[in-house]
Order: sequence, then C-alpha cells, then structure tokens
Amino acid sequence: MTDTPHSTDRGATRTRHTVVVPTSIDLVSLLGPGDEHLALLEKAFDADIHVRGNRITLHGDPGEIALAERLLDELVTILRTGQGLSTETVERVLAMLRAETSERPAEVLSLNILSNRGRSIRPKTLNQKRYVDSIDKHTITFGIGPAGTGKTYLAMAKAVQALQGKDVNRIILTRPAVEAGERLGFLPGTLSEKIDPYLRPLYDALHDMIDPESIPKLLAAGTIEVAPLAYMRGRTLNDAFVILDEAQNTTPEQMKMFLTRLGFGSRIVVTGDVTQIDLPGGTRSGLKVVEEILTGVEDVVFNRLTSHDVVRHKLVGRIVAAYDDWDARPQPGPGRGSTP
Repeated sequence: MTDTPHSTDRGATRTRHTVVVPTSIDLVSLLGPGDEHLALLEKAFDADIHVRGNRITLHGDPGEIALAERLLDELVTILRTGQGLSTETVERVLAMLRAETSERPAEVLSLNILSNRGRSIRPKTLNQKRYVDSIDKHTITFGIGPAGTGKTYLAMAKAVQALQGKDVNRIILTRPAVEAGERLGFLPGTLSEKIDPYLRPLYDALHDMIDPESIPKLLAAGTIEVAPLAYMRGRTLNDAFVILDEAQNTTPEQMKMFLTRLGFGSRIVVTGDVTQIDLPGGTRSGLKVVEEILTGVEDVVFNRLTSHDVVRHKLVGRIVAAYDDWDARPQPGPGRGSTP
C-alpha cells in the first residue's frame, strides 16, 4: 500500500495523504458493509476521508493521519491472511497502535493457534498474544484476569494444539469444587453427577476445539481427563498439558499440592480471577499467595489480563472496568457497600 506525496495547508496544521489500496484487496471488506469501518476511522481520527476507486484520501492532523495510514496498512495485512474484518477488529488494531507497542497488530491478530470445523482460534488482544507466547516459553504459566478475557479458552486451545502436535500424550483439565464440603453432600446423584456442573465449562470449551464425536473416545482412553482438583493428590503428571481453572478458589495448600504434581515433559497453565473468590470467609486464596511465593522463580511466569482484554460483549468490559474503579475507591462503613 503506497501513498502519494502529501501537501500541508498553508497556515494550518492539517495535512493530506492519499493511500493507494492494492487492487487485490476487496474495498468492501476493508471499508466495511455500509462503510461502517470508514465511519469508525473518521470518528477515531477526526479526519476527512474520501474514497475514489482504490484511492483513500486522508485530510487532518499530521500525526493522526500518519496513524490512520498505519491502521489501513495493518487492516490490509490482516485481509491478506484471509481473515475477515469486523468493527471490533478495527477497534482492537487502533487500540494497539495508540498504545505504541512494539508488536504489529496484524501479527497479533493473525496468530492461528487452532482451527476446527472452519473456525480459527486466535488471540484478540496484545495481552492475549503475550499470554499465549509465554505458554510456549515457560513450563508453568499463570493467567490472571477477569471473566471474558480468554485466559481459560486460550489455554485449552494451546493444550489441544500440543496434543495434536504430539508434544504431550494427554490433557488434564481440573477445577476446585468449592462446594465439595457440606453443601455438596445435600445434592442428589452420584459424586460424578454432583461435580459435573463445576467441570461443564471445560467440556463446553473442548467441544469448540475437538470434533464432538471423538471426545467420548478420548475421555475413555484417558487422553483427555476432566476431574476436580482433589483427584490430583498423590499423582505425578508426566507428558501432560495440565490446566487448573478457577484457581482463585484453591487454598494455599491445594495450590502447592497441585503445582508439585508436575512431572517430566509436562506443562502447567493456571487460570483465575482474584476478584471472584468463593472461598469461606477468612480463607486465603492460593492464587493470591502463590504470586508472592513464586515471583522471580525461573520458568514460572505470571500474566495479567484486564478489562481491555475482555472479548465478550463490549458491555462486559465496561462492567469489569466499572467494578475495578469501584473497588479502588474508599468505601464507607464496615460492610463496604452493604445496604441497611
């Protein structure tokens, strides 16, 4: 993608560039249905943008126009990989460019972790890309962040990728069943039926990544194991990709027990959200304690995801950010936010 020599208006700080889009790029895909991507660009850069044929003329502040050109270049690069564009993609590319990161947005959003039934799983934010990269580089990776940031889903995708690439012989998925004390005993059914609701999100993610008809066979063969955390005690897990989900609901003793299950040829990913702890009052979260203990230990890495990495409905990110702001404010009274 090239641009023509630019001219700056006399006595003003506005400049004009013309970007020539390669003829191989579908302009409707680039500019969006009904020019919705184009309208987003005009709003984001406070610029006048005119399109004629495959030439896009940008008129506005020099710095903003330069950034708009980079954005168009990144979007063209993404389209060349065969991906489609959405307004969310355009917004994510823009956010990365404004953050002035060293990574190119197109490289972040084009990283293909796993493909299944015509659907590709890729990181959608810079922090997600760094999280995925650290899983490749470290034996134990912690992914800590709010709901919707993809921390468990991406870890699952990396596990399936490792299994398919024969880097490991099995996948082990585990969660603490917080209710495994008194209250669980009152539920009807067998132990398996009682704990199934706690493990259901892991099964749901598996169905997105592996052909559903093959999952029962993999479970029966032990190639994939989904079990509550208590089942990990006393074991040594060799040649496995092990994921501990909802780790904020472990006690410090449970976290130590789990991490020391690590065997040769294995990799561990621990995910959790320290703002959603369901442990009984007065019990410290193992996820909070472990960062104090293991920070700085070689081959262990902690990744933080934030409300900016939420990839669910836009409103979810706003809700998470609002709660973060509320938590940061001093609250009156001992009950903090409770109503009489």
